[in-house]
Amino acid sequence: MDIEGKLAVVTGAGSGIGRALACRLVDAGARFVVCADLDVDTALETAALIGAKAFAVHLDVADQNAIDGLVERLEVEQGGVDIFVSNAGYALGGGLNLETDQWRKMMEVHLWAHLNAARAVIPGMIERGGGYLLNTASAAGLLTQLDSGPYAVSKHAAVALAEWLAINYSDRGIGVSVLCPQAVRTNILGKRRGKSGGNKTNSNQAAQDGILEPEKVADDCIRAIREEKFLVLPHMEVAKYFANKANDYERWLNGMRRFRDRLRQKRN
Repeated sequence: MDIEGKLAVVTGAGSGIGRALACRLVDAGARFVVCADLDVDTALETAALIGAKAFAVHLDVADQNAIDGLVERLEVEQGGVDIFVSNAGYALGGGLNLETDQWRKMMEVHLWAHLNAARAVIPGMIERGGGYLLNTASAAGLLTQLDSGPYAVSKHAAVALAEWLAINYSDRGIGVSVLCPQAVRTNILGKRRGKSGGNKTNSNQAAQDGILEPEKVADDCIRAIREEKFLVLPHMEVAKYFANKANDYERWLNGMRRFRDRLRQKRN
């Protein structure tokens, strides 16, 4: 997709990958970028970095009505959304010990938010002849996240939704990319213990192949949008791991168990 002259919305734009993407989209020729975040102060900081081609909004991506309202506003004021980047996310360690509401919240942010955005923007995109969705998932959505059950499950669901959208809407002018990085230098890294017995995950698993800067990841995403490439893998090693998983699932599971044990030994 040609980014020149397009209107883009980026969720989770207050920091990390979202901030880098908002800036890179303008650099790539977008006429305007809406910087959306639950923390509107950080979104305002991103918009200030960009200047006149951006403004900030408070947005709870788990709220369908809030996303609908933003999209309707942009239809009236800007002629509609051309590119929607569903990037908001967070990390929480734990598994069966976590409360159901903690699992549900992660599904809301990592899956329902992407569905909410698709429902809101795709009809208008089709009417105008096309549009683009970039959904941030994770390498955990192709592989797993050892220390966070809800993160692994919700990111797998995010990848599955992106696949389904790409299959069913490409012939109607809708491009879809899904971003699946390993460790990126964002606020998710280095978080400490949270409430309700859960740990905000800082797994060594994701950092085995290096920690990338958000700007590098954003550059990969811009290239993917321009080339209309579905799977965005800033860490190229993930492609090999994913192929190994598909080729011999049992061997992959056994390998991940051994990897889990090695990580536990390092932490002890």
